[in-house]
Amino acid sequence: MNDRIEKRIELAAPVSRVWRALTDHREFGEWFRVAIEAPFAPGEESRGHITYPGYEHIQWRAVVRDMAPERLFSFSWHPYAIEPGVDYSGEPPTLVEFRLEPHGDGTLLTVTESGFDRIPAHRRDEAFRMNDGGWAEQVQNIKRHVE
Repeated sequence: MNDRIEKRIELAAPVSRVWRALTDHREFGEWFRVAIEAPFAPGEESRGHITYPGYEHIQWRAVVRDMAPERLFSFSWHPYAIEPGVDYSGEPPTLVEFRLEPHGDGTLLTVTESGFDRIPAHRRDEAFRMNDGGWAEQVQNIKRHVE
């Protein structure tokens, strides 16, 4: 198994538009399907709940790590933490990075999630597999959102 998931997608939207879709908590929630309670702020925990059908019972929790305007937005979280009543806080989180680069008239977005090698062995493979599929879907969601 690999330690990192990476998805790249070309978006027919300027970097400023993609940046807003990533870092405005309401816009992020629209395409990511999560209702986030407050704006993103580096060093702060972001909370809310998933709105994706079948996953509405799941709380969203991520710590914003970096917001380098129009270049990098990142957060850490506990991947595929979906079991009710399970406390994942003792596990090391993974790091999710959204990197933006101008690409012609649009934007090249690279989404990377790393740190799966530190996830407990009993759930590592499933967390990787589910998030790999999840990011494949999410890059299409943001594409539809910004284009």
